Amino acid sequence: MLTLHGFDVSNYFNMIKLALAYKDVEYTKNTVYPNQSSDFLRLSPMGKVPALETHQGTLCETNVILEYLEETFPLPALYPAEPFAKSKVKELVKMCELYLELPARRCHPEVFFGQVVSDATKKEVKRALYKGMEGLARTAKFSPYIAGSEFSAADIMFLYSADLASVVAKKCFDFDLLALAPGAHELMALLTENPHVQKIAEERKAGNIAFKEYIASLS
Repeated sequence: MLTLHGFDVSNYFNMIKLALAYKDVEYTKNTVYPNQSSDFLRLSPMGKVPALETHQGTLCETNVILEYLEETFPLPALYPAEPFAKSKVKELVKMCELYLELPARRCHPEVFFGQVVSDATKKEVKRALYKGMEGLARTAKFSPYIAGSEFSAADIMFLYSADLASVVAKKCFDFDLLALAPGAHELMALLTENPHVQKIAEERKAGNIAFKEYIASLS
């Protein structure tokens, strides 16, 4: 059986949880926070989550794990079979990560942990989020899903990237990030109605209590 290492507050961890739920794959969850212990580094070379332990060894990096799950458990599919359509889904996955998730993450210390981020950093993040969402609007279909009529891995990445990026945009810059891409609000509403997504959201709320206690223990 697969073992998924990570914690319920992590958006990347939740991406894999949603993929596993969508494909109805049984797995064991091991709650662990990013760390540099020798034991964990044997599983995840950078000490990050998620890490997926298989009978052949462990995989890390969310995109890699998503594609492994698709090849190992092909139905229901998260990527189209046709090569160009599959590549467009991968393109959207990468765009959501590079141009929404990663820029917004630079402001997470201030938005979620009460720390201070420099004005210069916030200026760069604001510009990057505008540019990223506008680029996504030119690429995505939102009909109703981000790549077209079928739910895909790109929707998973969008859901757990754009939600946090939207919080950053609102709290740091007071603008509606999703409004920059017509159809994005509707897609987010559609995705959050999914029972798997709702269950993961409840688990994230519960996990946030333990995560805050863990963060407090480090100070």
